[in-house]
Amino acid sequence: MGTETAAVRRGRKFDQVLEGAREVFLRDGFEGANVDDIARAAGVSKATLYSYFPDKRLLFMEMATRQCQRQADEALMTIESGRPPAEVLPRVARSFLGFVLSDMGQRIFRICVAEADRFPDLGQKFYQSGPMLMKRKLLDYMAAAAARGELHTPDPELAADQFVELCKADLWAKLVFGLRVSFTEAEIARVVEGAVATFLARYGR
Repeated sequence: MGTETAAVRRGRKFDQVLEGAREVFLRDGFEGANVDDIARAAGVSKATLYSYFPDKRLLFMEMATRQCQRQADEALMTIESGRPPAEVLPRVARSFLGFVLSDMGQRIFRICVAEADRFPDLGQKFYQSGPMLMKRKLLDYMAAAAARGELHTPDPELAADQFVELCKADLWAKLVFGLRVSFTEAEIARVVEGAVATFLARYGR
């Protein structure tokens, strides 16, 4: 499975193949994922799978992209451009944490990191399909809030990145290094409230 000219072809069983791929990739990782297992999980023949995805990287990227886009879409729905930062930012923080702390978000992240040296396009695709979309929407919101005099962000890009990092405080490192596998609502609320308070203390009006 792998050619420089490989391209994705959509068809009637496209979603079915992606669902099988999601199950196997998240269970076995990119390198350990077997085409036979993916076809079996999807309930299709290997010929059908190959007809849609002649390259395993394309199959993984399509699966990861779809999952990231779903989460990004959910996060974007929480951003109402006309509402005040104290109301919008907690919703953004919770949507973001909902994905990065989820089992699926962690598995996709670890696969991208594990394969970064051999397939840098995997990580790039992952970032572009989810985190970048969310950051752009956050930047749009911050610009609208600044125009209303609710925020003052001389460097919007830096401010958006800082907010994302504040949302990950304490929780992300513990999850990535295997110190914890889940967090209570109180622990998440503590980080979200702290992130919003710190961000508004620096950039609020």
